[in-house]
Order: sequence, then structure tokens, then C-alpha cells
Amino acid sequence: MRSTLDSARLPARVQHILERVLALASDDLARRLDKMLVDYEEQLFRLAEQARNPSQQAVHFETLRSVRVNRADLVPRYLHELERVLSVIRQPPAKPVETSHPVVGFGHLRLVEDDAITEAGSLRAMAVRHEARCSLPLLLLGQRFGVLAGSPAFDAEHLPVGPQQLSRILADASHVLQISQDARLQLFKCFDTHVLSGYAHLVEALNSLLAQQGVLPNLSYVPLRTRPVNPVAAAASAQRTPAGQRATASPPPLQRPHTGRMGDDNAETPDDESGVTFPLLQELLAGRSELIGKLRPEVPRPLRQQMSPHDLQTALDAQQSQDRVPRPGASGLSELRQALLAHGRRKYGESISLSPEDSDAIELLGMLYAELAREVRRESSSSSLLERLQLPMLRVALQDHDFFARAHHPARQLLNAVAESGANWLADDERDPILEEHLRRAVDHVVQHYRGDAAVFSKANQPLQDHLHAMARKSEVSERRHVDAARGKEKLEVCKRRAQDVLTELIGTRSLPRFTHALLDQAWADVLTLTLLRNEEDSDAWKTRYEDTRSIIASACDGIAAPEGLQQRIIHGLDLVGYHGEEAALIARRLCADEVQVTDQLATRTELAIKLKSRARLGEQMGADRPSLPERDDGEEASYQELTQLPFGTWFEFVTNQQGDVVRRRLAWFSTVTGHALFVNQRGQRVDEQTLDSLARMMAKNQARVVTAGRNHLIDRAWQATLAALRNFANPSRNARGST
Repeated sequence: MRSTLDSARLPARVQHILERVLALASDDLARRLDKMLVDYEEQLFRLAEQARNPSQQAVHFETLRSVRVNRADLVPRYLHELERVLSVIRQPPAKPVETSHPVVGFGHLRLVEDDAITEAGSLRAMAVRHEARCSLPLLLLGQRFGVLAGSPAFDAEHLPVGPQQLSRILADASHVLQISQDARLQLFKCFDTHVLSGYAHLVEALNSLLAQQGVLPNLSYVPLRTRPVNPVAAAASAQRTPAGQRATASPPPLQRPHTGRMGDDNAETPDDESGVTFPLLQELLAGRSELIGKLRPEVPRPLRQQMSPHDLQTALDAQQSQDRVPRPGASGLSELRQALLAHGRRKYGESISLSPEDSDAIELLGMLYAELAREVRRESSSSSLLERLQLPMLRVALQDHDFFARAHHPARQLLNAVAESGANWLADDERDPILEEHLRRAVDHVVQHYRGDAAVFSKANQPLQDHLHAMARKSEVSERRHVDAARGKEKLEVCKRRAQDVLTELIGTRSLPRFTHALLDQAWADVLTLTLLRNEEDSDAWKTRYEDTRSIIASACDGIAAPEGLQQRIIHGLDLVGYHGEEAALIARRLCADEVQVTDQLATRTELAIKLKSRARLGEQMGADRPSLPERDDGEEASYQELTQLPFGTWFEFVTNQQGDVVRRRLAWFSTVTGHALFVNQRGQRVDEQTLDSLARMMAKNQARVVTAGRNHLIDRAWQATLAALRNFANPSRNARGST
């Protein structure tokens, strides 16, 4: 029997909302599916007309005939399956869905049909692409569907109306057409063009519908963004600001805290390198060579014939065809340089040299690789991949000098991704075998196919960047869960403090019996905390608890009889925080000062005191006593004030040992109320919790530092270090020009 919303045992309100969702989605999808089928038939007809032989033409005509016969069943079957998926929204999945592709060596291997791989890969690729375009609306829709399902929020993969689910429904429904594997893949492309192309509009409409129906109507996500500065207003403001105060102005863009993730678009770094051109780099290299020549005089060498660009490319082709991995770092590039010169000597029969431009390009790349080697772990797989990339990168540097000037050059993006996967700042447990496999494939593609066409790097980068974007989305979702939990802890801590303040306020200067005071501070304070946590201070529940507290204190201090029902309300409150049975009743009698029911037996009081001391209290872990520290000095106070102004998501580097090794952590959230700070790693996993005070002290000692936007990517850090080294070698006049 087919599952429908009518047959599903859903709450009436949930069923009504899902019916509205189904109606909206069905209307949009049915219209788009009809257009898809019309276009699909036209494509099949064109393929049949353009077929090169009768057999191919017959295949296309047979597919066209089958589609025309069965097309009337596709849309109804698709919509019925969509309704079925919505109807089981509250049922747990029968079996967990394996979404990640296993990597060789990390699980059991089995042979699968090529068709299954092709279909699954095609569907997933187009779905992931549309998920990336609608990541924020999908996140909000997943939260709202989680409310309807009475479960945690749906991720994009399991969302009933997400791109992946809609694609899976098509794969199932399209079997009714009775067409071949190749024809199905062509149908999927039409589905991508005509149906998923309008998914952004559909997901916005669904979010709007659910908000109108009262499902998280105020749900929104507004990322922290730096407000753009009006250049004219900024200049005018700078003129009005005294010179002595301009040091506190907003930092330039490259000095802003880095808040992006690995896989985010590199929008923080400008594409040009602040006016650094290849002629300027050659000038800096000349200054370096001049200084080295003064320190180590050499006998002038006779002029030699220079290798022509054609001969140089021929030599590079010969080296690349050998597929030999050079030695690490700059020594490997020096080895390649000697191999190129040896190739020229074999052709011309005499010593030969490279042109000044080519020599400078090789030297610059060698310096860049030397800086990268300092930032990458020698034992990581990235180190060997960087070595394999030396020859393709050398070809890029020789043919396209923009490689040195453009931060967003495709070759630099690949080089950065490879280097960052093995960066020194990553912890030992952050190694990602799946990412390493994607990197290996990208490097293999470049090594095998690059012969001067920059599109090869773009093609190799695309699947890698898709994977990095997917990693960034997963990291964001994981981080948000930890932040929500931290905010819950903060609210608990605030409520706990407020409950203690209320007790202090009501007790005042009156003297309570010591044991009663202990019961109020421990058991009853937890009751007040929980009431505040669940209700606001102006709620009836809190007002009742407040008056009960006043009555308890009056009964203990002034001997006023407890009002009727107080003891039962105390027992009920204690039951909510984990005190049950006789224990709760005994505490209630003590708090009500019922001397008729409570004896002064020392054993009873001692036993109860022991139980209270051994019981875990509400929010006890957060409220643990911290060691008293001396007041912050001026430097530590300045660091503390800087911390409180940082946006959430700022990256920090922590020094881990005396050698200066660092590890990166992301400041996902902090509270100036409780002083707590939450740190996560690249994957969005919680790795540390600190206090703002301790973090400020570490910053003052340079044991922790903020990562700025200009130094967020490893390739940028290495290149800036290369430029700094060149400018240090240059003479004063040249250095002044290079710094402008």
C-alpha cells in the first residue's frame, strides 16, 4: 500500500502544513518536469537526425518511442514518491545512508556495476552544485523540517525536498520510461537544466510558506560582516582626526581578523599583490644578486647563447614525459634548471644559458618553494605532492608571470590547497584521508595533462574546490551545534547567578540556621535556576517560586507558619531537578521548618548533608571555582579589550612548544557575561574551552595571536616572506621603491 499523507499518522497541524508543502512543490515541479520531457524528446529527435549510422539512429528513435509511450506515468510517479517521502518524515530511517565514498585502504572493498557509479556520481554532482548555491536557505529549511519531524535539523542530503532527495526520486521514477543507461544520464542533464535550475526559487518559497504557517517564523541567519567603508567619508574623517589619534583607526582590509574556512572563496585577499609586478621582482632580484656578488666575487663569464622559448618548451616536455619526481624544495628546482641547460648543451654542442626572465622566474619559484617547505610537515603526504608539482609549476612560472602577481591564479590555488593540507598549524588528528585522495587526483591530472594550457589547472581545481566547499558546509553545521550548546550553557550560568542573587537579596542580613542555609544554597537554588531557565522573570511560574522562597526564609527566620501547599510545591520543584521520594520530602520538611515532622536527630541531618554534597548540581561544571589570578596588567587588559571586539569565527594561532610550533583554532563563540570562549578546529569540532581572561594573558605573552586576512592562506604567507627576503637584500634606494 502506498504511503500518503492521509494514511500517515501525523499530528493534524503537521499533516496540514505538509499538505501545503506538497501542493506548492508539486505545482512547481510538475510544471518543470513537463518542460524537461518536452526538451528531452526534442534532444532525442535531434540526436536521431544527426546519427552517423543507421544503428545509432534506430537506438535514438527507439528511446524516443519509449519516452512518448511512458512519459504520462513519470510525473505522477514522481509526485507520489515525493508525497511518500514527506509522509514518513517522522519515521526513523530503516538503515543509515552511506554518503561518503570509501578511500582505498580505509574499509572493505567490493566490485560494483559501472552503471551504478556513473548514475550515483552524476546525480550527486549536480545536487551538490545546487546545494552550494542555496546553502543558507537550505540550512533554514532543514531547521524548519526538523521542527515538523520532531527531530534534529535535517542536513541538505536528507532533507525531503532537498536537491539530493529530488534527484533520487527522479532516478527511481525514471525507470518507468524503460530507457537505457546512456539515455538516463542524458535525462538527468535535462533535469538539472529545467528542474534544479529553479530550485533556488522553490526553496525560498518553501521557507516563506513554513514561516507563514508559524514554523520558526523568526528564524534567520545573519553572518557578521564588516561594513564597507566609504572612501570619501573615510578620507574626510581622517583629515578631521588629529595625527596622534589616527593609530587607532580601523585596520586595512588585509589586517582584519581572518574568519573564513578552508574551502571558502578567497575573497579576503585581493587578486593583485599590491602593485607587485614581475619587472619589480626582477629589480629586487638584481639587488640581491648585486649584494651576493660583492660578498662573493666571481670571475666574469663569457656571453653564452640563450635558449629559445621553443627549445625551452621542448626541454620541459622531455622532463615531464619522464615523470621523475625532483628532490624537495629549491634543490629540486635547481636540479630541473641544470637538466634544462644539459638538454640545451646536447642540442647546440656548447654551453648555453637561460634568458634573464626565465632565470628570474626559476629563482623566484625556488624561493617560494623554500618558504613553503618551512610551513609544511616533512612527513605529510602534501610534501610529496608539492615535489610532484615542481615541474608543472615551473612551466607556469616561465610562461605566465601573472603567477607571481595574482593571488587567485588557478595554479596558486592548487598549490595552496596542497600545502595547507599538510600545514604545520594542523593538529595530528586533523589529517583527512579523503581530502588527500582528492589532492592526489588533482596533482595527477596536472602532471599528466599540463603542457601550457591554464584550463588544465582550472579543471583539476574544480572537483577539489567542490570537495573543500562541502567540507566547509559540514564544518559550519558542526560548529553551529557546538555554539548552540555553548549558548545554552551560558544561559544556564546566567540563570544560576540570578538565582543566587535572589537568595542573597531575600535573606539579606537575617540569620538563617546553617543547615537550612545549606539546603537553600544547594537544592533550592537549583529549583530557582531551572525555573528561570524555562521561564522569564515576569512569568507566573517564576513569581510563584519567588514567593515560595520568601515564605521559606520567613518561616526559618521569623517562625511564620508555612502557607498551605508550600511543602508540596517544594517537593514538586525538587523532583524536577532530580530529588525524588523520601529525599525530596525530607528536604521539603526541613525548608518548611515543620518541627512536628522533623526531628533533630543528628544522624538524619548528617546523612542528608552527605547526600547533598555528593550530588551533582545543575550547571556545576560551568560554575566550578577558578583559581584567583592577579589583576591584568596594561598589556593584558589591552589584549582583553581587543578580544571583546573580535567577530565570532576569528582564527587564532597557539604556540604549542618552545620550538615555536603553532596550531590553528577558530574562536567560534565567546561570552563577555560568563567569560567563556569556545574553540573549534578546521572540521568544526570542539577542541578547547578557555576563559577570555586566560586567552588575553596568552596574547600578551605572544603565546596566542590573531590570524589576519592578509596571512590566512599558506601560499600568501610564503609569498610575503619571499618578498620580505628580497627587499632585505635590496639596497636602500631600491628598497624604498619596492615598498611603495
